Amino acid sequence: MSRRVVIIAEAGVNHNGSINLAFQMVDKAAEAGANVVKFQTFRAAGLVTRTAAKARYQRQLTSKAESQFEMLKRLELSPQQHRSLQMRCGERGIEFLSTPFDVRSLELLLSLGLNRIKIPSGEITNTPLLVAVGYARRLVMLSTGMASIGEIEGALAGLAFGFLRWKNPSERKIREAYLSTDGRKWLRKMVTLLHCTSEYPAPIAEVNLRVIDTLRRAFGLPVGYSDHTVGTAIPIAAAALGACVIEKHFTLDRTLPGPDHKASLEPHELALMVEGIRAVERALGTAVKAPTPSELGNLDIVRKSLVAARPIRRGERFSAANLTVKRPAGGLAPALYWEIIGRQADRNYPADALIQW
Repeated sequence: MSRRVVIIAEAGVNHNGSINLAFQMVDKAAEAGANVVKFQTFRAAGLVTRTAAKARYQRQLTSKAESQFEMLKRLELSPQQHRSLQMRCGERGIEFLSTPFDVRSLELLLSLGLNRIKIPSGEITNTPLLVAVGYARRLVMLSTGMASIGEIEGALAGLAFGFLRWKNPSERKIREAYLSTDGRKWLRKMVTLLHCTSEYPAPIAEVNLRVIDTLRRAFGLPVGYSDHTVGTAIPIAAAALGACVIEKHFTLDRTLPGPDHKASLEPHELALMVEGIRAVERALGTAVKAPTPSELGNLDIVRKSLVAARPIRRGERFSAANLTVKRPAGGLAPALYWEIIGRQADRNYPADALIQW
């Protein structure tokens, strides 16, 4: 049986800067059955310039008078708030996870003792951050939205260099780390790729779930899926295709102000998604084709036997005129029809009697 899918409830910045809202999100994620609730760790001053433009979806869903810097500043979580959220997760029995956007944010998460780090799609070309994440030797989830195969390879090279803890990085040495046997071994041990379409909400026609298998074959690493579509159908389908991680944005209320609420699930929908993924896990089974325990009880009822189409006297020869095939099983198998045509009956058979031999 395939290993259990890790379901990440992506709280992101849907707490709107309120620690009380963030606490409620932890509670709802745990109640929905998610394994992990994930936030975002950043300082606006270390993430964007003061003149950086907003993404299109951010412009549509937030105040036009507010810059991206001002929006992100409002959504920051302090180090103490991170610690409080981690404690709340411990109380609710759900793993706390967060996404760092710079080395300083990574250091905060490492100080909290996180066992894994999620790297967002936008940081896949941030090689200094990738090297630092690798150096920490934590489990890594690398989201691949907007990336080409070559860019994913470059990100893995940065992680491999960090895992190996080589000194004096350069483009050539980072490439050597990726190609080395030890570098590949660390990557296989530590990294999960996440297929992703970086639009909010993501158009269904651009999701391209077949990439999950492409990434698995290209890199020999486990592959999950980070979903930005509306609804629950696509992440459940990704689980059916073998995604080992499913990440999905959620919110307490889709009508709340903020950039990510509209493309998020509400708590009852998150619970339905979790239920659907767990059902898919059970349905995937073992890949062994054989009658299942429940099928065995139906086998004799729905399969058929050779049956007397009309009364047959002892000594009469079997023929197309006096033989037919009907339920149940238990008599001669229909495959023996041609073997007994022309043979003499060894007993009397009333109509509908199973032929024995």
